[in-house]
Amino acid sequence: MVGVKSIPSPAISADDRSHEVDHPSSLIAHFGTEQPLPLDCGVDLTPFQIAYQTYGELNADRSNAILICHALTGDQHVANVHPVTGKPGWWETLVGPGRPLDPDRYFIICSNVIGGCMGSTGPASINPATGKVWGLKFPVITIPDMVRAQAMLIDRLGIDTLFAVVGGSMGGMQVLQWTAAYPERVFSALAIACSTRHSAQNIAFHELGRQAVMADPDWHNGGYADRGIHPHRGLAVARMAAHITYLSDAALHRKFGRRMQDRDLPTFSFDADFQVESYLRYQGSSFVERFDANAYLYLTRAMDYFDIAADHGGVLAKAFAGIKTRFCVVSFTSDWLFPTSESRALVHALNASSARVSFAEIETDRGHDAFLLDVPEFFDISRAFLQSAGKARGLNSGGG
Repeated sequence: MVGVKSIPSPAISADDRSHEVDHPSSLIAHFGTEQPLPLDCGVDLTPFQIAYQTYGELNADRSNAILICHALTGDQHVANVHPVTGKPGWWETLVGPGRPLDPDRYFIICSNVIGGCMGSTGPASINPATGKVWGLKFPVITIPDMVRAQAMLIDRLGIDTLFAVVGGSMGGMQVLQWTAAYPERVFSALAIACSTRHSAQNIAFHELGRQAVMADPDWHNGGYADRGIHPHRGLAVARMAAHITYLSDAALHRKFGRRMQDRDLPTFSFDADFQVESYLRYQGSSFVERFDANAYLYLTRAMDYFDIAADHGGVLAKAFAGIKTRFCVVSFTSDWLFPTSESRALVHALNASSARVSFAEIETDRGHDAFLLDVPEFFDISRAFLQSAGKARGLNSGGG
């Protein structure tokens, strides 16, 4: 008989996961009806909250603040133990004492994006008007909406100008949006493995993931929370498909090749015979422990809509006209999700607008996820850029 092994159910209960949605283990900024968030879709989100973490201390003249913008499946827990998974922060390779983003030198802020599911208001949150989970009644959000909410948080923290905004992938999109929307508030920007607009191929991959979620019979047109269930199988498949795009063929071959998983011969079934299959199944099942399916739909759609040049007559350089922000753009040779050609197009636009910009293409076979991994050249470039910007800003030259 041909065997089929399904993706296992998550170890964490829906109740454990949902607690972090509205009552996160983080700092929280509440914004009432007197401070609505205007959204690109034409409605105001009110009331809403932003969950965030901070590391280090704000200096006396409030000039050392760095905002980290997280990627699609990230959150605010950048350098602390994650309250749901118990795992280390997702960017502890870059953030920490003695590292490029050193909390002994900088005041580091990272917030969960609007539309997320780790404490900032999103489709998994309770709609105060109904007392029920928003689900698909939550308004569609964009990258500019995320940045407007972050700007409101930065205002709440009493910071006029950020020393730096830093992020990769969807976080890099937010970095670029910050510089286009609030150029006077961003002294320096480190944009990593990103683009000024989502490509047709990337939109296609996202649609594949969304369809996997929506095909799960437990999705119930986004109303699964009211039934106390979660479409974990569909979301796990979406994560598996997306995770392949974060890697490279060389990295997969180096890590797994065609090696078997705990066996010498094929089972002639649809069990996970190969190590790479087992790895992907693990990625899928572990992801659903911490992420909400509807949030995945909303955030992927936000990335799809992103196109900075669209608001400037299709001319990218106009988005950065007269900008004083110092830029560092980083790409990776094996990143086929956000290839170097897209970073070069950004650099050319910044050059055309007479912006200060440095660019580095880093040789690695680790694919798109290289910005999250131990890549010494990336660390050296990040450190050097921030130290140079710090001198220009007049920050203390010690540390970091």
